[in-house]
Amino acid sequence: MHFLALASLVPLALAAPVLQPRGFQVIPGSYIVKFKEGASDGLLHTTIDGLKAIKTSHVYRSGKFKGFSAKLDAKALAIVKNLPEVEYIEQDAIVTINEYVTQAGVPWGLSRISSRTNGATSYVYDESAGEGTCSYVIDTGIYVNHTQFQGRATWLANFADSQASDGNGHGTHVAGTIGGVDYGVAKKTQLYAVKVLNAGGSGTLSGVIAGMDFVSADVKTRSCPNGTVANMSLGGGRSTAINQAAANMVKAGVFLAVAAGNSADDTYYYSPASEPTVCTVGASDINDAIAWFSNYGDIVDIFAPGVDVLSSWIGGVNNTNTISGTSMATPHVAGLGAYLLALLGPKSPEELCSYIKDTATVGKLTGIPDDTVNLLAFNGNPSASA
Repeated sequence: MHFLALASLVPLALAAPVLQPRGFQVIPGSYIVKFKEGASDGLLHTTIDGLKAIKTSHVYRSGKFKGFSAKLDAKALAIVKNLPEVEYIEQDAIVTINEYVTQAGVPWGLSRISSRTNGATSYVYDESAGEGTCSYVIDTGIYVNHTQFQGRATWLANFADSQASDGNGHGTHVAGTIGGVDYGVAKKTQLYAVKVLNAGGSGTLSGVIAGMDFVSADVKTRSCPNGTVANMSLGGGRSTAINQAAANMVKAGVFLAVAAGNSADDTYYYSPASEPTVCTVGASDINDAIAWFSNYGDIVDIFAPGVDVLSSWIGGVNNTNTISGTSMATPHVAGLGAYLLALLGPKSPEELCSYIKDTATVGKLTGIPDDTVNLLAFNGNPSASA
């Protein structure tokens, strides 16, 4: 008790912070006390021995992590946080196993990215489902009131025309594959509409670049604790300016999934797909063949389902449509990026694209040219057999 009396005289200015773990159910009155780096085992034991009124539950001695856990009332907590050897205190919390959810009767693309073999009919995913991530859809806009989005879709900016709506449906379809409650890969991600294409599905290079520049700045204002992705299911001939705008987005920390293109041609000749730092996506069909229209080449990073994809549509809050294109493959990968960021924690855009390639299903696609990767996007479902 003499030690406690002395400890209470340490100036409050030196008090260690008391941290609250995010996303956990905390345990009232229970704390983890971390000592400063360099603390010896002797100091650890001397401190614990001096805290006679406190019963420790665990003592940590390994490597640089030295400290203890204990039940602390308000008075004891005040004393411990003022000990000069304490770096920080974190409230104890409940940890549970990750739960995987099985969604039956899904669009074939969802079932394919959670299975190593073709023919599955369910989508198996971790319940984190993209929580804490932001997904920008740079497209024709999003019908934000669609029931698929459950209030998670927000209209941000328009660089195409004067209509603050999706007059085409393409962007709404893309958003549904990224984050729709039924059709989406990452069902809890926040969706942000950046309109750069009009109702006819066209826009200008200058307008698209303006949308990309907007995202590079806007991401700094958003609360996306687990990370940010963007989807660009658009493109045209090769452009230095749009490629550099894409590189700037990646530099801003945005994982950017881009459609390879639908010309059955080498992706090198198309932008922004040819920008090396983006994650470029080709399309496959339900039979695990490269889609007849998909671009290819050594710039393509990954393939994903892109033929006859069911997702949300405009014209009604429950409307759907089934369409095809590398535009439909790309949001599977953007959604997968958001899903993995929530599951694994923040990664740089380059690290995330590499992770998606490293964990992909290998060698299952047919019709792939020799200079093109044979990699099909996979979400890491632990129950999937090879």
